Amino acid sequence: MRLGLLAGPGDDWRESLEKVRIAEDLGYELISTGEAWGKGSMPWLAALALNTSKVTIGTSILNSFSRTPAALAQDFATLEEMSEGRMLLGLGSSGEYVIEHFHGVPFKKPLRRLREYIEIFDILIAGEKLNYEGEIFNLQRGFRLDYNRPRTKIPVYVAAITPKSIHQTGEVADGIFPIHWPRRLFGQLREDLEVGAKDAGRAGHAFTVAPYTKTTVLDGSAEDEARWREARQLLQYYINRMGVFYWQMLERNGFADEVAKSRAAWAERDAEGSITAISDEMVRECQAIGSMEEVREQLKARDEAGADIQMLYMPPGDTAEVGKWLEAVMK
Repeated sequence: MRLGLLAGPGDDWRESLEKVRIAEDLGYELISTGEAWGKGSMPWLAALALNTSKVTIGTSILNSFSRTPAALAQDFATLEEMSEGRMLLGLGSSGEYVIEHFHGVPFKKPLRRLREYIEIFDILIAGEKLNYEGEIFNLQRGFRLDYNRPRTKIPVYVAAITPKSIHQTGEVADGIFPIHWPRRLFGQLREDLEVGAKDAGRAGHAFTVAPYTKTTVLDGSAEDEARWREARQLLQYYINRMGVFYWQMLERNGFADEVAKSRAAWAERDAEGSITAISDEMVRECQAIGSMEEVREQLKARDEAGADIQMLYMPPGDTAEVGKWLEAVMK
């Protein structure tokens, strides 16, 4: 069972860094950080590169609008040198609200832009001359990105959840960061990626499926009801407050009844009803919940179902508490 950790700088970056070191020592394979409208990722990635020695470091996710592909390649060139070749680029489109109303950039052709972004990034990291003609970018001066390369390929994972985006991920990327993806459909997800790869002439390309995996440990106390509610609320939030793509994905993936009931309750301003509409089955398919032993067994079941690296959320607590939790999950 291979595990990673979603770990940003938090309120105290020094404490967060110590938690990351503990995770690395325990055998967690990938530490990743995201970026929306909060703190930036690049300084934190540099801190991780300089204060770890073996864990893979990446993003999950950066958007493909707020930086040019060349600017991102420049940043990752420096990070590759600092980490001695341990970087991973996780990309996504983000959404219209963030891109247009935080960054002030038009949110146009997100899928096409993501493809061109990855293709240009790959050219620059490989050390090739940048001569690229696309629908969005036209770059014809043959610039080359020079640095002391530990390698000529940085893996690129995409946060894809729509059929078109999953197919394109198979065509141009190396892995996928699915969120709220049911355990029973990991195999189908891999098959869909392989179809995209075959259509692009990359038959046999190896992909990493790295789902975000919320874990909730129950202990039989009165707090368990609140913990169940928190697990349901995460799904409810994505269904009702994160645009159309997430609820449509969950609807396609077998949860049409839960989605319809949750959205109907939300439309009536019944927040609690929209949460209770999320079934136990839905939570168990998309997350891991139960006693620590049950959580470990569910993570192993997800591994066997096709999740290559499961990206766990950093648990709350001080360094000692987090260390105990991270160790217990790995047993």
